[in-house]
Order: sequence, then C-alpha cells, then structure tokens
Amino acid sequence: MAYIFLDESGDLGFNFEKKRTSKFFVITVLFVEQKRTIEKLVRKIHSGLRKKYKVKSSVLHATKEEPANIARVCRGLSEKNCKIMTIYLDKSKVYTNLRDEKHILYNYIVNILLDRIINYRLVSKKDGITLVASRRETNKFLNQNFRDYLCRQIKSNHGAELKVEIKTPAEEKCLQAVDIASWSIFRKYEYGDDSYYQKLKQIIVEENALYK
Repeated sequence: MAYIFLDESGDLGFNFEKKRTSKFFVITVLFVEQKRTIEKLVRKIHSGLRKKYKVKSSVLHATKEEPANIARVCRGLSEKNCKIMTIYLDKSKVYTNLRDEKHILYNYIVNILLDRIINYRLVSKKDGITLVASRRETNKFLNQNFRDYLCRQIKSNHGAELKVEIKTPAEEKCLQAVDIASWSIFRKYEYGDDSYYQKLKQIIVEENALYK
C-alpha cells in the first residue's frame, strides 16, 4: 500500500494589506510505501521531549516547535525511504476569478501533485493508494467534494483506486512530519530562509511553481 501525506503552509487569503497574509502558499506531499518508518521518527522526537521536559509531549507543529526539533525531523526524514514533492504558489499571480474559489484552487493543486507522483511511478498503484490529508476544513460538504474530486480524477486518468482520509495530526503522526517539511519549504520562499530546506533537499523529487 502506498501512502501519501498532505499538508500546506501559508494561507489562501488575498488581502495583502492584512499583516498576517502570506505572499506564498505551499502544498507538500510526503510519500512512502511503509509509513511505520515515519511514525517511528515522530515517536522518537516525542520521546525526547518527554525526557527533557518530564511532561507528556503534544503534537509537533512547525510554528510552535523549537528549532532543534524541526531540524531533527528534517534530518530524520532525509534518512528514510520517503520522498517529497511540493507546489508553491506566488499568490500575487493567481487569476482574480480563482481568488474567490479557494477550495477549487486547492483541489486543483492537490490533483496536480497526485498526477505527477503517479506519472513518475513514484508510488505503486497496484494495490491502491491512500492519501491522508491534514484537516483544514470543518465543512463536511467541502471535505466530501475534495474526496470525490480526487478519487474521480485518479480513477479516470490513471485507472487507480484512491482512498482519501482527512485526519488531524493528533490522529495521524505522519501528518506531523509533513507539516514540518511543508513549513521548512515555505520558509525558503516566504522569508528567504533555506536552513531547514537544505536538510530535506535530497529527498525533494520535484518543486515547482503553479504560476510563473
């Protein structure tokens, strides 16, 4: 079974006058045949946190984590049999009509990533593919639309069965790893800081802009 874990960094807001609106939006997928290796990595980081702080560690989240722990996750991922693919979006180049259809834009980008992964034969589709996406919507209709759209596209274009799960990072440890990977790549574009990115670079198989 091939697993693909999905998360994003930045936001899809287009009011650039707001202080916290990001200039870039990054969607990242981490794909692996055996997810246990990634789960063990996350557990190891949690174990270190419990020993250091003598308390039960919470979910790893890039924006709240210590730099040393982010670096550990990045180095750990680079040593595992996994790969990363990302699409980054300079939001100033997004067509005006799509700015009001954020869920359509998001679904479209994710489909591009899945399409490339399968076309490059980076995961086996023989026994089916499971996509685990970090929960970003509370709207059940939008979540179901996300599932249906991707499953339909993958079946139509590749004849492959896709299973889509939407979970929180607390429910799926591998999402904590892809959160940190995505944030590390995001920092390269948003802030010109590639210090964490460099630790992941060797396992990034593709990194493209949606609009150039």
